[in-house]
Amino acid sequence: MMKSAGYTLIASFNPIHSIILKNHRRLSLNILYGNSAKSKNSTAYIRKHQLHKKVVMVAGQYLPPWFSVAPMMDWTNNHYRTLARLISKHAWLYTEMIAAETIVYQEKNLDRFLEFSPDQHPIVLQIGGNNLDNIAKATELANSYCYDEINLNCGCPSPKVAGHGCFGVRLMLDPKFVAEAMSVIAANSDVPVSVKCRIGVDDHDSYNELCDFIYKVSSQSPTRHFIIHSRKALLNGISPADNRKIPPLKYEYYFGLLRDFPDLRFTINGGINCVDEVNAALRQGAHGVMVGRAAYHNPWYTLGHVDSAVYGAPISDLSRRQVLEQYQVYGDSVLEKYGPHRPSIREVVKPLLHFFYSEPGNGLWKRKADAAFFHCKTIKSFLEETLVAIPDSVLDAPVAKAPSGREDLFANLSDLLPLPYETSEQEQEVLYA
Repeated sequence: MMKSAGYTLIASFNPIHSIILKNHRRLSLNILYGNSAKSKNSTAYIRKHQLHKKVVMVAGQYLPPWFSVAPMMDWTNNHYRTLARLISKHAWLYTEMIAAETIVYQEKNLDRFLEFSPDQHPIVLQIGGNNLDNIAKATELANSYCYDEINLNCGCPSPKVAGHGCFGVRLMLDPKFVAEAMSVIAANSDVPVSVKCRIGVDDHDSYNELCDFIYKVSSQSPTRHFIIHSRKALLNGISPADNRKIPPLKYEYYFGLLRDFPDLRFTINGGINCVDEVNAALRQGAHGVMVGRAAYHNPWYTLGHVDSAVYGAPISDLSRRQVLEQYQVYGDSVLEKYGPHRPSIREVVKPLLHFFYSEPGNGLWKRKADAAFFHCKTIKSFLEETLVAIPDSVLDAPVAKAPSGREDLFANLSDLLPLPYETSEQEQEVLYA
């Protein structure tokens, strides 16, 4: 019997700018490397109460995914997600795409790929693949890690994925298989399922073809949530980077889906760079907004406003110095845990390289970081050596006013909406035969 794929959420999918979240937890930490005795106590507190607590979370315990951080290969790993959660308590986090085959073949080494701190909830596992047996087995193996949702990648245009691997965005050309895969995922998991896709592939880029894909997958599987990257993918050899800027954004397709599939939930993705633009999409009726590179390349200013501006939480007075103190505890615990197989200092520090984006001292800090990578053995020693480049006024200040977004990003969409989608009677007979 198919398992339920629906959310039990504590609020409706309308923006809650007027709602003030109560009992908003904030850690009051000592200044990094300041009072040493108090710093040791706070470090012990973090270790005891944050990094090692054992809890089981489910999707219904969290606020809805009005804001989520996109899955990005080699970027949204455990290290980055730890940093992101220190800055925002309510943003939904996605893993980078993990191939189902990797999970299956690494069954004895799953912590390396699937383990995460309980503090990262709400978190979504994104998997990729085109083999139903491996997808089923990978989903089953992931269950013990208690992800809050499982997402199937139907949007990656990388030649390694969409080409030789024949999954990622190429799956949009086979909605029947996608429906089967989603049914298999739902049958082997107790959490909601979702699909992340583009609005089309190569010449298969009409609004009706996108609707056909959504209709077939949703009518033949428990899938009720789709994340829509509002560009089509070109598989003619251009790079993934070019696939993020050459195909034009067509937000009207996304808002057409909201109109034509009122019983489904859609998250918009692509070209949205700050909370102003997130809120603009939500005001237009978007169910949720996913932000990718802006959340990675400018995490402090992008994620630092999510809880207050999107979710209505009190404005945080957390400083970069306090975030770094907590991240140091995480980083050094990782280096201690994995021994000879531990990640390099560079890997653990990588998410921090954009932490001082556009701030005084950023260039000097990066040069010091490049030198420190060669000899530092701990995150603490790395930060002690490099943070002298950053003024105290930057380290100790709470997040400043959010940068303004493009006011016209979703302008005149009502005039651009495609004609309403209608399925043919013949197609419906085939689907339900």
